[in-house]
This record gives sequence, structure tokens and C-alpha cells, in this order.
Amino acid sequence: MAAISTITPARHGIDRLVRNVETGRFERTLSALTAAGALVTAAEIYFEHDSASFGNKLMWLPVALGPVGAAAGVAGFCSHRMAKTALPLASAAIVANGLQGTYLHARGIAQKPGGWRNARYNIEMGPPLLAPLLVTMVGGMGLLAALLRRER
Repeated sequence: MAAISTITPARHGIDRLVRNVETGRFERTLSALTAAGALVTAAEIYFEHDSASFGNKLMWLPVALGPVGAAAGVAGFCSHRMAKTALPLASAAIVANGLQGTYLHARGIAQKPGGWRNARYNIEMGPPLLAPLLVTMVGGMGLLAALLRRER
């Protein structure tokens, strides 16, 4: 009797993905994830900053960087050269903007009545303190993608 293979195509794909991650070959996948993450976070930031009426002109910067990060992520997925040039540049700008946003959100909490003395209330009702760190993580994924090796 012939042996029946129990490995399904989905299992084979997962094994290949795990092997690529273990060997540091994750550049294309992480570039694509960076592109998707940049679009999703830019849309979410737009809705949140729109509800605040874009009261500070800097609120437009993370919205504008979203499509830039997405384009760089797609370019990094398609081209090894772009993954080593455009993607890290766009990702570094996203990380810097995310850190700036964390500072600005912390400052916004401090400016609310009671400031940090009334932290529990002001953190809940003020600008979301940790939200800019999410966009920072998207930029970090792009920087990491630029360091990794390309899948075969």
C-alpha cells in the first residue's frame, strides 16, 4: 500500500513561513504587512483627528504619512532595492511622528483641568496616550523588514 501524505497545502505554507522567520527571511511579508498597517492606522487616525476638528496642524502629518508608508511597503514587497531604501526612510519618518504624537498626547493630557494630578480621568477623556505608539509599531515593522533577508 502506498503511504498517504498527511501534509496539507496549508500546513506546508505554515511550515515554510515558520522556516522563513527562523532564518530571517521575512522581508517581503513584513513589507506587505507594513503597507497594510500604514493604511489601517492612517484611516483610524483620520477619524480620530477629524473628531477633534484637526485642531492642531500637526494632526495631518500621521494621516499624510499613512499612504507614504503604504506605498513604501508595496514597493518593498515588489523590489529588494526599495525594501532597503524607500521603506526604511518612510518607516523612520513614521516612527519619529509616532514618538512626537506620544509627546503631544501626553502634553494634551497635562493641559486638561487637573492635568496629571487627575490622570485617571484625563487619560480616559483626553487624547489617547498610547495610540501614537501603534503607528510607531507600524514604522518599526518597516524598519525591521529592511534589516531582514528576502524570501526565496
